[in-house]
Amino acid sequence: MADAVPLLEIENIETCYGLSQVLFGMSLSIKTGEMVALMGRNGMGKTTTIRSIMGLTPARAGTIRFAGQDVRMLPSFRIAQLGIGLVPEGRQIFPNLTVRENLVAASGNRLGSTDPWTIEKIHALFPRLAERGANMGGTLSGGEQQMLAIGRALMTNPLLLILDEATEGLAPLIRDEIWNCLSMLKARGQSVLVIDKNVGNLTRIADRHYIIERGRAVWGGTSQELIAEPDLQHRYLGI
Repeated sequence: MADAVPLLEIENIETCYGLSQVLFGMSLSIKTGEMVALMGRNGMGKTTTIRSIMGLTPARAGTIRFAGQDVRMLPSFRIAQLGIGLVPEGRQIFPNLTVRENLVAASGNRLGSTDPWTIEKIHALFPRLAERGANMGGTLSGGEQQMLAIGRALMTNPLLLILDEATEGLAPLIRDEIWNCLSMLKARGQSVLVIDKNVGNLTRIADRHYIIERGRAVWGGTSQELIAEPDLQHRYLGI
């Protein structure tokens, strides 16, 4: 894996909201089959990094390459079609569609996966979605909506799955279910970029980590290296 060409590579990107610059040369990379965590305090640029990757808030400078293609100037829908599935902060499921309709609306296998995700596989991953199949998305609990958001993203059969605040605001039992899901996806070989504040679970399942501070990556390394540096966690993560 060490010598593999990155599936996703961003280099020195700069992103602004109007006149307010948020990213100042942010860089990271993800290889195929890796689970990478992006960590940092609130307001340091994690979500903006995700929005830049997806073209939702386009970077004004730098390079974003996905699956060997420069995507920085592409519209969001084209970036998604290349094989990135996003579980956004706030979930953003379709409230006026049923659970099943949410999943069907996103289904596709544009990249020709030989083992594509189906509704049945999503139900096996999250049995609660099978139970709630006829319920409107807006009637689900926060945890159920997060399961649905993950299922919806997987139904696109992405090369890369991105989760922004994977377990924020969820009950402990639901958080455990999400972490178990991520462990299963890693075992399946799914490439994942995840944002979350739970360092214990992230170091348990992620291969590598980046810490972002004021719009740039200030540290990168393996789980073992992060665990070995408690001062680093205290300085940048408030732990």
